[in-house]
Amino acid sequence: MQESVTGSEIYTVDAAYQRDNAAAIHVIRSGDQLAIVDTGTNHSIANCTAAIETLGLGWRNVRYIILTHVHLDHAGGAGEMMKLAAAAECVVHPRGARHMVDPEKLIAGSNAVYGEELVQQLYGEVAPIDESRIVIPADGEVISLNARPLLFIDTPGHAYHHQCIWDAQSKSMFTGDTLGVCYTALRDTSAAFLLPTTSPVQFDPVALHASIERVMAFNPENLYLTHYGAVQPNREMILSLHAQIDAMIEMTQVAAEQSGLGADFESQLSAKILEYLLERCRAAVPTVSDDDMQKWLPFDAELNAQGLAFWWRYRRNAPNAGV
Repeated sequence: MQESVTGSEIYTVDAAYQRDNAAAIHVIRSGDQLAIVDTGTNHSIANCTAAIETLGLGWRNVRYIILTHVHLDHAGGAGEMMKLAAAAECVVHPRGARHMVDPEKLIAGSNAVYGEELVQQLYGEVAPIDESRIVIPADGEVISLNARPLLFIDTPGHAYHHQCIWDAQSKSMFTGDTLGVCYTALRDTSAAFLLPTTSPVQFDPVALHASIERVMAFNPENLYLTHYGAVQPNREMILSLHAQIDAMIEMTQVAAEQSGLGADFESQLSAKILEYLLERCRAAVPTVSDDDMQKWLPFDAELNAQGLAFWWRYRRNAPNAGV
């Protein structure tokens, strides 16, 4: 557990998702009350319990379990954590709430992307949450954590069920996946490589561009990314994020034309994206080793290609379809 910003009372906990420092749970403290932002999976519970106990508190002190969105690497452990935190309410986007009450479709969607065996291995059994314990904030609504206001804003683009959370006390935004990913291995003391995530199945580039700008209009001093931890943003990083989204759209069009949308469409696109991300990362953080780039970037290149290919085939002419 790490408090990246001294005195913020925001703690980053490794969610133990696939590898170290791949996904984070953020714990916000206000007096004797806690809010947990994103839960990781059922395999994350041990680390989260240890972190809470390090603060001298227990699950009884958890007032809110907040989900930026309901993808299972962010919300898979919510049901089991709600069982432990008997006094807690689960705060979830209006379009994601039904999936927490009945996660069957959510699991089916993950099975379609990753395969049933891998989903079971990664997430375990995804427990439903009683509807009476779910809070659905409106866009712009403030929820108080023991007099610490948390503002919820609707941020589609990565998913239509995505919200970001503004903590005015620390001047920080909890961004889920809206501001992309920034792994600790792809940073040094002076620079960081921030890259977009366009994973299946609700990527919408127009909405994502707008959501990024909406977040940055708050002038956040810190972005708390689920992948991974606190980042101090600057305009160059954000302009690069926008540029990468546009470049990936162009790569998708080229791959679609070259492949004729055949069986190798996604693999061609993934290879193009990986080559591009390696180049961008080298330019952004020259101190990062090729070994670290080859360890961390191929997974996101492949996942982004899946999301972009799905968007190209089914969503680019019909945004919000099937939400």
